[in-house]
Amino acid sequence: MLKTAVGWHIELEFEEDSSHTRAAAMVRLPDGTEMRSHGYASRHPSDAEQPRVGEEIAGGRALNELAMKLLTKAHDEIDEASGRPSYPLTP
Repeated sequence: MLKTAVGWHIELEFEEDSSHTRAAAMVRLPDGTEMRSHGYASRHPSDAEQPRVGEEIAGGRALNELAMKLLTKAHDEIDEASGRPSYPLTP
């Protein structure tokens, strides 16, 4: 049986200067919840300037934080519905 496909759109924005990159991630869930997270990267002075790499690091860190918030939300909902604690797997 084919299930209905559900999609989420995640927004990821960056602010950069010559040695720092900040990322902000946001997802809006079907229940109306908006979750936000942030990531940060800094370039060592001896490293070449590579803005794309800073974006990948800061973006990855922001998405990792967002993933942890989503897992916490899901486990809180399981706990509430079941009346007992759930045990998340650690990444």
